Amino acid sequence: MPESATLDRFDRALLAEVQADNLTPARVLAERVGLSESAVLRRLRRLRQEGVIVADVAVVHPAVLGTPLCLHVLVSLERETSDRLDAFVRGLRLRPEVRAAWYVTGEADFVIELRLGSMADYEAFTRAVFHDDPNVKAFRTLVAMRQVIGT
Repeated sequence: MPESATLDRFDRALLAEVQADNLTPARVLAERVGLSESAVLRRLRRLRQEGVIVADVAVVHPAVLGTPLCLHVLVSLERETSDRLDAFVRGLRLRPEVRAAWYVTGEADFVIELRLGSMADYEAFTRAVFHDDPNVKAFRTLVAMRQVIGT
């Protein structure tokens, strides 16, 4: 992780632009941030090489993919030994329903974001991932009604 990356005002301006739309042509980015097109391309290449820009992805509407249901699950584990934490994370990585997961502090140990087609799919997921894992002490589910910020 590039925690020590040095970013100047041009880098920050470029990052703001490509976070909004990473398909913006370099010519347009150059006009917006006050650099030449070649300088923009050099900076973007460097930011990718340094790991500041982690990915260039397409955000696809979940309903088109058959996964309109968004759930956030708070998971508490019985024991948080390194091997058990690693095993739980490995299991999550194998599941395509898991869009993101965070190891957190507070009343839960993990927050997991899921995308599924139905509540029946979620029930099958909970049986396989939570109920069948003896180290899962409890989980709470938050069902998103609609996304209000973000992509």
